[in-house]
Amino acid sequence: MSGICGFAAAPGNSLPEKEPVLQMMLETMRHRGSSNPVIYCDRQVALGWQPRENKTGTMDALPTDEQKRLRILFDGTIYNHTQLRRELQNRGRLFRTGEESEVALHLYAELGGRCPGKLRGPFAFVLWDSREKILFLARDRFGIKPLYYCQAGEVFLFASEAKALLKYPGITAAVNLTALPHYLTFQYFPDPESAFQGLYRLRPAHHLTWDGREKKIRRYWEIRFHPSSKPLPYYIDRTELLLRESVRLHCGAGTMPGAFLSSGVDSSQIAALLSRRGSLRTFSVDCEGSRYDELTPARKTAQLLGTIHREHRISPAEFWSVLPRALWFQDEPVADPAAIALYIAAGLAAAEVKAVLSGEGADEVFGGYEIYREPAAVAPLQLLPRPIKAALNRFSENIPERIRGKNYLRRATTPLEKRYYGNAFIFSEAEKKALLNPEQFPGGQAAPWEITAPYYRKSAGADAAARMQHLDFYTWLPGDILAKADRMSSAHSLEVRLPYLDHNLVEFAATIPAHIRITRGMTKYILRKAAARHLPAGVYRRPKLGFPVPLASWIRDHFRDQLAELWQSETARSYFRPEALQRLLDLHCRGQADYARKIWAIAVFLLWHRLYCR
Repeated sequence: MSGICGFAAAPGNSLPEKEPVLQMMLETMRHRGSSNPVIYCDRQVALGWQPRENKTGTMDALPTDEQKRLRILFDGTIYNHTQLRRELQNRGRLFRTGEESEVALHLYAELGGRCPGKLRGPFAFVLWDSREKILFLARDRFGIKPLYYCQAGEVFLFASEAKALLKYPGITAAVNLTALPHYLTFQYFPDPESAFQGLYRLRPAHHLTWDGREKKIRRYWEIRFHPSSKPLPYYIDRTELLLRESVRLHCGAGTMPGAFLSSGVDSSQIAALLSRRGSLRTFSVDCEGSRYDELTPARKTAQLLGTIHREHRISPAEFWSVLPRALWFQDEPVADPAAIALYIAAGLAAAEVKAVLSGEGADEVFGGYEIYREPAAVAPLQLLPRPIKAALNRFSENIPERIRGKNYLRRATTPLEKRYYGNAFIFSEAEKKALLNPEQFPGGQAAPWEITAPYYRKSAGADAAARMQHLDFYTWLPGDILAKADRMSSAHSLEVRLPYLDHNLVEFAATIPAHIRITRGMTKYILRKAAARHLPAGVYRRPKLGFPVPLASWIRDHFRDQLAELWQSETARSYFRPEALQRLLDLHCRGQADYARKIWAIAVFLLWHRLYCR
């Protein structure tokens, strides 16, 4: 884990006051690396790096090539660096250090834009070519490591975190109004937009070249679901083999990492494989008043595996008290309450280890979300003639909200492309229209299918569940899951490693046929069968729960006054209709509806705005 940032001027322009600005940018990201940042400046570029601590101490200069033409800023890990280093040395490349970043630098010198596709692991890096006057930015296949960019006049800027860009003179924190309606649908701002106007994220599996005049963005990898027809044992054996290898690689050669441990199969399988490599520390959190008990089953798994286990139960008071700090580290509003629980879990782990392995990505890779069952459930009505489906859909709109079956009928008669926007679907179009202040959106609001349509076009021809997985890979995974994993762990200078997101494992999982991806009453059937070799049935068969933050009851019993005060703020009145906000809170607190996720999405946005957009 490192922090990188910098800026470059177009040809013929210079950059005054480079070092003081870089120092301010680096200071906002000091949690991402060591206390000894590295700075490089010339007339046209300023580069800043907050490197991670390593066995030989901290770096005192940026890695460069023999001619000192290329310099690199690197955040991440290259798991195949030894093999690549050997190949590059055989081609005559001279290495000055043992740093993995130097491998990426020499690989770029050999392959140019094809370089990122050869790297295995999570990364975000920036190269400066002083001869060609080119900046080259690249981000890993899934978006595990963050990378933002923007332009200020003739200056191009980049940073690991958006807050660093806000330190550059002339860049102010303004809400990205065009994308705000999308946030209310997805509970995050979808790529490449960010919550800040004019600040963008480099998409996962893309690289960007800026030559002082224009930027060119290219994709270098994409996931394709193409089922094969092997026997069942082949998929189970291959999954176990690749996951074992990934855990070994993510373990690294240094100190044994810890592991987050929930009640589910994803983290339990990682912990089971890790525990065979040495003494393991595991960490679990839960919330007071939750319908599900995460701690007891996690504790039993820890006892089974013989780990040194730590656990913590989060109270509503603690949750609310850490919220502002967690949102500051989060950079942008992500209305996933599990992010705050993860912030607390990361603090628990950081007291004892420098890195943890975690189970993020398993559901997207192996088909673990319960919503992936929906295509099979709605298939009978989806097969009806289009006019009949349209009539049933219109009929469903007239059914009262509290009548059971209304949602099923609506979804079963709606095309996949117009009913599934990812794991979170917070506000409908009608609800957003009733909620948002029309003065802020005189031209109307962009529809969410404008975001998802390009991905659905790419997955045309695949089975419906695979199309949902494909969409989640490009939206939900980087926008929610990986954003919170990176920010909440780095807030505590803790490195989170994700074995399920090794691209070799992911590409193999994309070949698993639909009929064994979700079958016999189980989601992610193949992963569970592989886990059965290490874990008892009570663990590997446990259904997907999601992290159980009891928002609904906490809002009614603990957060109502704070939210009511937030609703009265000038910011709330600026973006939303006050009567719509009050109605949501009143109906929820009277128990007439469960609007917890809707209320939380609004609250997170307003609290984020208070932190960043004063």
